Amino acid sequence: MPNSQLPSERPEQRRGQRLLFLALLFGVLLNFPLLGAFSHDARLAGIPVLYLYVLVVWAALVALTASLIKN
Repeated sequence: MPNSQLPSERPEQRRGQRLLFLALLFGVLLNFPLLGAFSHDARLAGIPVLYLYVLVVWAALVALTASLIKN
């Protein structure tokens, strides 16, 4: 039997599942309760903490998505 992998073990399906998990994770990270936690007047290096949080989360999303697509 040349293709002995189970259907749930195919790399394409695993990649799709990981991308779906990543989308859900970042959906939670960019949702109101966490955004509300960072929505105050504090600044870090002159940048509002909320903007910095969104920028870091977005950069992490891009980097993790690129690494999942590349592998």
